[in-house]
Amino acid sequence: MKFQGKVLNWNDEKGFGFVEPNGGGKRAFVHIKAFKPRSRRPVNGEVIVYELVQDNNNRYKAENIQFARDARHVKKRSQAKKGSHFGEIFIAFFCAVLLTSTYFGKLPLIITSIYIVMSLITFATYAIDKSAAQKNHWRIKESTLHLLSLIGGWPGAFFAQKKLRHKSNKKEFKRVYWVTIILNLSGFFWIHTEKGINFINNVIHPLFNG
Repeated sequence: MKFQGKVLNWNDEKGFGFVEPNGGGKRAFVHIKAFKPRSRRPVNGEVIVYELVQDNNNRYKAENIQFARDARHVKKRSQAKKGSHFGEIFIAFFCAVLLTSTYFGKLPLIITSIYIVMSLITFATYAIDKSAAQKNHWRIKESTLHLLSLIGGWPGAFFAQKKLRHKSNKKEFKRVYWVTIILNLSGFFWIHTEKGINFINNVIHPLFNG
């Protein structure tokens, strides 16, 4: 079981001190060798995460110690990695559906082309916006980035956020981004319905076939 507490009475020369758990509980001995990994030395008042064990003399000591801040960073990286894998699988599945529908004639090739072109444009737009942010130049509006996602560029936006690390940590932006995906996919599935097929035949085809 993991506990969290503050380091007390730390003796840096001898490399040991104590930890008092948040909310009260068993005070435990802390030794520098119990930190995993041993990246730096603690200071009094620093918050750590640890496991509580009891030695042969019935004294409590902390083992497998991490700095609480480092533990939070590891957790966030792990969650981001899981989210990234989900996104990649989701896009791979979507691409499979898109190509299958196109192959069997349920979608015109122009729809697939729109997704490809818009994804490339969206990725490039993210790259331009990140470069502008780094150079303190005029920025591209977030509403423009969302519009590009909405009209088919959301796969490119996903890879731009992942590879360029741009807009990937803004929670509000990400929420709107997922709304654009839901709306776009709603339209994608709608064009597979009878009304959607009629729309493609009567509106889309004439536009591109002259």
